[in-house]
This record gives sequence, C-alpha cells and structure tokens, in this order.
Amino acid sequence: MHRRLHDRHPGSGVSARRSLVGVEVGESIGEIWVEVDRASLIDYAAASEDHNPIHYSDRVATSVGLPGVIAHGMWTMGAASTLLTTWAGDPGAVIAYACRFTRPVPVPDPGSARLVVSGRVSATDPEAGTAGVELDVRLDGSAVLGRARATLRLG
Repeated sequence: MHRRLHDRHPGSGVSARRSLVGVEVGESIGEIWVEVDRASLIDYAAASEDHNPIHYSDRVATSVGLPGVIAHGMWTMGAASTLLTTWAGDPGAVIAYACRFTRPVPVPDPGSARLVVSGRVSATDPEAGTAGVELDVRLDGSAVLGRARATLRLG
C-alpha cells in the first residue's frame, strides 16, 4: 500500500454519521498519520493529470529551488481531509474545505514522508446542523498547510 493511514485513537474509524449533539467548541477530532512515498506521487499524478516534474524528478525540483521532489499540494490537502471524513463518519458531511499551502512536503527516495494531522472543533451552528473544524497538518513538526478550515454538516 502506498498510502498508509494510522489512527492514533483505535476504534474511532468511520462508522455511523456523527451527530452534532454533544459536539463542543475546542473538542479534539483526533490525530492521524498519513505517509506518502514516490510511488504514491506517480499514482496521484496519473489520477489528477498533474505531471509537473517537480513531483518526480529531483533534478528538476532542485533546479527551481526546491529541496527535492515534493508532494502535490492537492494530495496533501486531500490526505488531511481523511481526518474530517473519519471523524464525521461520512465523506459527504464535508460541505466546505479550504487551506493555504504554506510549506512543501519533500518526499525522500527511498522512504516516505509522514504527515501528522490533528483537528479541533472551532464552531458549531445548531440551526444549520454544522460544525467548523480547524486542521493542523505538520511534517517534522512544521506546518505544511495554513488556515486549513472545514465546515461539516452533521446528523
């Protein structure tokens, strides 16, 4: 498997859709690890049709000032959203999601890069049935996504 997901809260995988009842501002939605390797980047490039050589060629990546091959920004954003869908219990619960790409994710060869994704509830709206969530996405302790915020419609 090229993409590995590690839930640091065993037993909290996707199950029934989460209810807004009992969800409180400041509550943690958990933490996961997501790993990416060069093979995953090739698969993502094929699926997204983003064949920019900075995602597979160290020579090209370093020639433009990058530390080496980097993960696609949209791959990183999508991988981080796994925490949202796992916590909500339904991928369709995510009704808005945005972020800024603040730092590239270098992917070594051989090996992989491990992202640590955590999140907290930032707002609730009982009338709309929604919760706002802020994600913290890090590589080696440094944030790689900024202002990663989502709105989820909960049951």
